[in-house]
Amino acid sequence: MFAIDLADDAQLFPLEIWHAEEFLAHIDRGREFIGRYVGFPDRATDLESARRLLGANAESAAADGRRLYGIRVDGTLVGGVLFPSFDAASGNCEVGCWMEPAGAGRGLVTKACRVLIDWAVRERGMHRVEWHVATGNKKSIAVAERLGMTREGVMRQNHLHRGVRQDTEVWSLLAHEWTATPAV
Repeated sequence: MFAIDLADDAQLFPLEIWHAEEFLAHIDRGREFIGRYVGFPDRATDLESARRLLGANAESAAADGRRLYGIRVDGTLVGGVLFPSFDAASGNCEVGCWMEPAGAGRGLVTKACRVLIDWAVRERGMHRVEWHVATGNKKSIAVAERLGMTREGVMRQNHLHRGVRQDTEVWSLLAHEWTATPAV
């Protein structure tokens, strides 16, 4: 296991199945806040469902697919970043995030996403990194902007979340745009 310092009191680490109790406690603390735009709170409602969610992601990571990473502040899980999709063969991936209120507003998501994007582009040779975000999620849109992504367009009412059809903005960056900046 590895951990990367994001700040003096914050670390990024791979979320694995044995983190299920910690993950569930985190989701319980931020259930409504996180659930406004992210589906984890609806899928991790008890310890067994948290284990299933983390286990499925661990299997995907082992197959070189999607991956989950947690962000801890002072030893407490407060959010995370992920590759909801990771297709090494095509050179395309998507980066995303979630955060409970206790971790919000510190720039940790942006720092963590920089680590993921840098690894994907420089180490894994990804050509395109996408960011999908509900049009109402202004904080997540601000992360895409800070990462230097370009807004490509809006998929209208493409995502059903908690019974409501949401529009999704698609942002992206290409490898040559990322490698023109200094390494993380």
